[in-house]
Amino acid sequence: MADKSDGRDPPASPPNAGSASDRSRPSRRELIKRVGLSAGVLAGSALIGKSLWDQGGFGASTSSAARQVRDYRGRDRVDTELAQLAIAKQKEGEPEPAAEQLVRRAIEAMGGMKRFISRGDVVVVKPNIGWDRMPIHAANTNPDVVGAVVQMAFEAGAKKVVVADGSCNDPNRCFQRSGIWRKAYSLGAEVVLPAEHRFRTTRMKGEILDEWPIFTTLVDADKVINVPVAKHHNLAKYTAAMKNWYGVLGGRRNRLHQNIDVSIADLATFMRPTLVVVDAMRVLMRNGPQGGNIDDTKVMNTVFATVDQVAADAYGATLIGQHRDNLPYVKMGHERGLGTMYWEQLRVKEV
Repeated sequence: MADKSDGRDPPASPPNAGSASDRSRPSRRELIKRVGLSAGVLAGSALIGKSLWDQGGFGASTSSAARQVRDYRGRDRVDTELAQLAIAKQKEGEPEPAAEQLVRRAIEAMGGMKRFISRGDVVVVKPNIGWDRMPIHAANTNPDVVGAVVQMAFEAGAKKVVVADGSCNDPNRCFQRSGIWRKAYSLGAEVVLPAEHRFRTTRMKGEILDEWPIFTTLVDADKVINVPVAKHHNLAKYTAAMKNWYGVLGGRRNRLHQNIDVSIADLATFMRPTLVVVDAMRVLMRNGPQGGNIDDTKVMNTVFATVDQVAADAYGATLIGQHRDNLPYVKMGHERGLGTMYWEQLRVKEV
């Protein structure tokens, strides 16, 4: 028998030697092999899981995930006839147009909704439904603008259209008083309120936003259409496309106000839209974001559409007398490659 003190394994026994329990017991070398194999399998599984789920934003360059919220058909097609920023507004001398007419004009100038929505898609329409206000206060997205986007998504072949947002005030009151619940439901859309069970803690990999509860309804769709209202904001100075993603967040969002510009840029990096349709039918010029005084609003009868959320905010800010140079989050979005702050360099069409 070998001396156990030398650290070597004992010699192997003949096939029929020893008891059944001895024969079934693996040697130390076999145990080491089995542990190593198991560790390799676990490590491989973890690596696969990381590549699929640890994305730091849908469609991030480091991810192998197939689904990307920001994709739309024809995005890479060069077509100088199509607008990159389409602005639909009331013509001089024209009777006050319906919001639906302006939405259709803007989207058609970009090639139509079928350019963005494929047949069978599950589409989320993300308005601003943050406040317990009526449409005349211009604190939430105009319900007729939301309705037009919902209708056009269905016409393009969407299997299901969901309207959702994470409200600041009581969601039931916000969804009802805004008029959006009734309008969306009447057109066959599913209206989803921000219930607690719909949030999931997610790694966002932002400068400010690292791990945060995310409203899963807004990220689990095939396509996401951002439909904000253009208005004044007392901290951000102006709010529309990029700031509208605050509705994706759960938790104590007011904690982000100390670094509001960075948090907006982080959100816009994480959530990139299929399409942006901005409501400027009636614009809250001051005392935003809640408003409440009709005298603070101005009728503009304008809707504009683009896929560039940075350009959308740089242009939209001009409606309330702001300039892109005064909006740090717009500059951050530009520097991060999320879009261009120089909206004049796009193919801009007024329709």
